[in-house]
Amino acid sequence: MNKIDYIIDSHMEDLISDLQILIRQPSVSARNNGVLECSLLVKNIMEKAGIKTELLFPQQKKGIVTDNNFNIEPKIDRHSLSPPIIYGEVQSKRNPQGKTLLFYNHYDVQPEDPIELWENNEAFSGKVSGNYIYGRGSSDDKGELITRIKAVEYLLKSSGDVPCNIKFVVEGEEEIGSPNLEGFLIQHKEKLKCDGVIWEFGYIDEKERPIIMLGLKGILYVELIAKGGPSRDVHSSLATLIENPAWILVDALKSLRDSDGKILIKNWYKEVRDFSEVELELLDKEPFDEEIFKREYGISKFLNNVKNIEAKKFYEGMPTCNISSLLAGYLGKGSKTIIPNKAIAKLDFRLVPNMDPLIQFRRLCDHMLDQGFEKNLLEIKLLQKEWPARTTPVDHPFIKVVAESATAIFGSTIKSISSAATGPMYYFLDILGAPCVCIGSSYKYGRSHSPNEFARLDLLNKTTKWISKIITNFGNTKI
Repeated sequence: MNKIDYIIDSHMEDLISDLQILIRQPSVSARNNGVLECSLLVKNIMEKAGIKTELLFPQQKKGIVTDNNFNIEPKIDRHSLSPPIIYGEVQSKRNPQGKTLLFYNHYDVQPEDPIELWENNEAFSGKVSGNYIYGRGSSDDKGELITRIKAVEYLLKSSGDVPCNIKFVVEGEEEIGSPNLEGFLIQHKEKLKCDGVIWEFGYIDEKERPIIMLGLKGILYVELIAKGGPSRDVHSSLATLIENPAWILVDALKSLRDSDGKILIKNWYKEVRDFSEVELELLDKEPFDEEIFKREYGISKFLNNVKNIEAKKFYEGMPTCNISSLLAGYLGKGSKTIIPNKAIAKLDFRLVPNMDPLIQFRRLCDHMLDQGFEKNLLEIKLLQKEWPARTTPVDHPFIKVVAESATAIFGSTIKSISSAATGPMYYFLDILGAPCVCIGSSYKYGRSHSPNEFARLDLLNKTTKWISKIITNFGNTKI
């Protein structure tokens, strides 16, 4: 065992303790709950690790863009302060003119709801049980952040230096679409110059193999509000005379896709980029245990009965249309016979290269108008948008360093063209021009965004070693 691996093994209690500190501090950006407090904790942990840090407050976007029918941007409170972005830096003493590795992470988390489905109703416990640590953020993304911080800390403990220059960008708005990150990267472009980016998360599969993902899907997140009904909730006996907005919403939703999942909005797939031959070869080689996947999620078949490479194509490289939530009328116990005043649905559309969320939003609005849903019947709000991104070529030298480092720790690795999830990777590729890879410690079925989210301690340990190996190999490799 080398010196750095020994230090990591002997300091696991310290790693767990710092992760518990972060988990126990709620930081739900959707409700602005505890986010600033968490940023200060992250800053303290980074500084304790020997990382020079500062809190940088992004310039918040202002105003509202509209057209004649629908809101293109939600209104933003001009007087509210965005959560700080934590910038961290460690300059290599022996190689200050060498390469720079940037870690992007976030300290905000998803809402904990429904709290009743958490064991003992504890969403922020940081409880350790055997090889598991539980709590919102244990995996996404506080557990991942800790592996990056600790890898740098233990390299400094080992030799007093790092083999390459290190930078951190840790934001507090990732879970709400990173609305201020683009402006921050433009504003600090020179400060953030780097040669490679380690993204904020990644998965370990059911056979203990790390998955190196080379991209992320984009997202268009909208809210539909059907309002073409009564001015208040009224008695349902009036249903022969008064339109129910819930039916308006049902009809609107039904018009979006067919029973096979194909999106019916005109030109929705127009810009979708085909898979390259290299990507198809990668997909074909990538293991995907369909039976374990189905068993984990309690399903008997995939949508449209796709199988084998077609299932992988849909999962990693095709757009989606998903209803995230529906709300209408009385939802309490027993019965209450009413026509509701309005009905609401939230939808997320996952996007793939080369789809533009603003163009897709316009197509959605045009579709609803073509279907007869004028603004007095249906209001559409754009709540979140992010562009899809993919690092190319798939054999980029930086990716090779990451993969070889993984093999040294895990024994083998898997390369994937894209995660099915979303994040603001596009800005890093477009503004900083640096290759990005998604890697991390999260078990593939670690319940991120769900009740009883967890991280495995053994994977936190291995990934910290993996990160330290990447830093070492990146500093010693000419790219």
